[in-house]
Amino acid sequence: MSHEALISPIREWLIDQALGNPDITGLFHTLCMRISSVGIPITRARLFWPTLHPLFQAETVSWDQGTGAFLEQFIHQDEASDDWKKSPLKYLIDNKLDILRRELTGANKLIDFELLKGLEQNGFTDFIAMSTDLEGTSFRTREGGNESGIMVTWSTNSSGGFSDEDLIALQKIQRRFAVACKVMIQARISNNIAHTYLGERAGGSVLDGQIRRGDGQTTNAVIWYSDLRNSTQLAETMPPDDYFKLLNSYFNATAQPIIDHGGEILDFIGDAVLGIFPYKTKDELCEAANAAQSALLDSCKLADEINKERKNEGLEVFKYGIGVNVGEVMFGNIGIPSRLAFSVIGPAVNEAARIESLTKKFKPTILAGKSFAAIKPKNWKSLGEHKLQGVAQPIEIFEIFKQ
Repeated sequence: MSHEALISPIREWLIDQALGNPDITGLFHTLCMRISSVGIPITRARLFWPTLHPLFQAETVSWDQGTGAFLEQFIHQDEASDDWKKSPLKYLIDNKLDILRRELTGANKLIDFELLKGLEQNGFTDFIAMSTDLEGTSFRTREGGNESGIMVTWSTNSSGGFSDEDLIALQKIQRRFAVACKVMIQARISNNIAHTYLGERAGGSVLDGQIRRGDGQTTNAVIWYSDLRNSTQLAETMPPDDYFKLLNSYFNATAQPIIDHGGEILDFIGDAVLGIFPYKTKDELCEAANAAQSALLDSCKLADEINKERKNEGLEVFKYGIGVNVGEVMFGNIGIPSRLAFSVIGPAVNEAARIESLTKKFKPTILAGKSFAAIKPKNWKSLGEHKLQGVAQPIEIFEIFKQ
């Protein structure tokens, strides 16, 4: 049977996958198994694509015969690694090639990359790298270039290497596979962007279709509101780059603990952080309160550590306040039809912000309303009742014990 007849079912299957919602790791594993089963002797394969993610610059799925496939993510780096600079994939990109082949044995043997030396030593006989641009997934890199598309490498330890028919078949499969990858990569990037800029809960809601003004729901939550001290003065007296670095140091101390303990960041309001720990039942309220309190203590510890480092480097330190409250909030889209924000609103949110403002008067970094302090009363000390701006009745305010 011809290669064309053998790979035709694979190509049709890839179209079906593009119309569905497959996992990219599982898809690549199954593709490799199908290719191997029709007699194309692949024993090692790698799928690579650049991505838009605050932590990761690129993602790779690695497949080896007998061990399956797994996903790897590569963090952003100021400079490319030596391995990447010397890799055949970078050569493929720099020279705008669609395909690169290196036979690792025989009369046409050519080993001109470090990767190929390792493959040869491990018994591989042939290596093919293929690149396919994916229009619509392009984005600009920090260096000013454009990144898009996928690259796939196929390697074999077969004594004869790949035949010319194998090469043609892999090229035909690559185009259909690229269609499926385009769908999956776009979905991954959409999820990355939504979760990065909106948070996991809000991002998921928007991607599920809650995109009209007024879409949303009522929920109960522990509410966290923190604000940077003397921000106007700092912004006016510090060089912009230094101020942005200070802001990010402050956010590391106030926002990261929320994420680390299972909460969500709803918004960065200038130099303020609005976060929530949602709950439904009484038991979940206790869990949310425990998570929030652990995050509060971590925030103080992180701020001390970061400020100590900044002081040792001769940099400006930061101060901030946190107000914590519990109550019902409205969680959803607000704004105008053509420009929306996904946030929480309601009296309990306003109270959290007003409680935080009292940290300027009482000096403790963290203050809470009675509704939160009452959940674990032994961890809180009353500072009496106080009038909050815009709130009709005075409420009791509590200071946290850090022990």
